[in-house]
Amino acid sequence: QMHLVESGGGLVQAGGSLRLSCVASGSPFIMGWFRQAPGKQRELVASITIGGSTNYAEFAKGRFTISRDNAKRAVFLQMNSLKPEDTAVYYCNAFHFAQNYWGQGTRVTVSS
Repeated sequence: QMHLVESGGGLVQAGGSLRLSCVASGSPFIMGWFRQAPGKQRELVASITIGGSTNYAEFAKGRFTISRDNAKRAVFLQMNSLKPEDTAVYYCNAFHFAQNYWGQGTRVTVSS
């Protein structure tokens, strides 16, 4: 059983920054961040493999940076230049032995 715990969400004004953190109970092959805005479907923000290969949604490129610390079993999402449309619940995700695991989410609200 893989457990994921996120933190770092909050309220920020447009143009500001937040850093999200997620700690896993194991060492999953792929970790990532998804988000779900009110009334919308969950979407990929970014992912990173245990070897450090990254993948970003187009909206995240140039503004968000995903990283991980394998010793700490943690993944991070640095979000800069935040926009009101970034408002969503952000979920930590782990893909491990062909199964997806999810954190409970951390809320990000960006005011204009």
